[in-house]
Amino acid sequence: MNRPLIHLSARPLPSESDPAPPVDQLPATSRRGLILLGVGTLGAGLTLGTGTALAAPVLKKGSRGSAVTTLQKNLNALGYWCGTADGSFGHVTEQAVYAIQKVAGLSKDGVVGAKTQAAIAAKKKPRSAVTSGSSFDIDLTRQILICYTGGRVKWTFNTSTGSGERYYSGGRWKTATTPKGSFRMYRLDSAGWQTGSLGRLYRPGYYDRGWAIHGSTSIPPYPASHGCARISTAATDLLWRENWIVKDRRVLVR
Repeated sequence: MNRPLIHLSARPLPSESDPAPPVDQLPATSRRGLILLGVGTLGAGLTLGTGTALAAPVLKKGSRGSAVTTLQKNLNALGYWCGTADGSFGHVTEQAVYAIQKVAGLSKDGVVGAKTQAAIAAKKKPRSAVTSGSSFDIDLTRQILICYTGGRVKWTFNTSTGSGERYYSGGRWKTATTPKGSFRMYRLDSAGWQTGSLGRLYRPGYYDRGWAIHGSTSIPPYPASHGCARISTAATDLLWRENWIVKDRRVLVR
């Protein structure tokens, strides 16, 4: 028996940002078509045959509540450290979101929408570049700093390394680069903020001449430093507390 086709293309479907009429106000055929296709207001949260599901909220810096607590717990479980799961989306949580967005190849905006939630649900983690021991791995391409223990990923942080810009220091012009290679930490300053010729460094661990891993109050999701690997001051405290910044610790820069 032939049945008339439902022409869903007769009217353009709303985008995610467009308001849409309530499903119960649509014609029955349109409602049936939407339920079959999972589009429009039913969106990605619809499980076929179970009715309407609410989409997960978009979370960003300043957000608060149980959804943020869940986000923080999930990020910590995957090694994207964001401190205590307190339900407040602040600077440290934003840094963790930057990190997983970089690993997943997403837009680095610090906003947790559907794609970032999907990356968390898929448990996206960086592939190991170190097979044994404990070491730091600074991935210049993705701008992430990875901590390995026993050859496995322990923590993944957002980092900002050499910007490639020219700057004047010590009586001559230089380029802000982060040299590649395998190094060992040789000088540590645990007391707090240190002031150098190029600015302030928080509890730095030096691994190559004047290059260090150190805390900063400015860690954008792109290269912006004079050459050091910046991470948050909270993450720096974590690494000192857990004895990651120690002499002879290997630092791989690639």
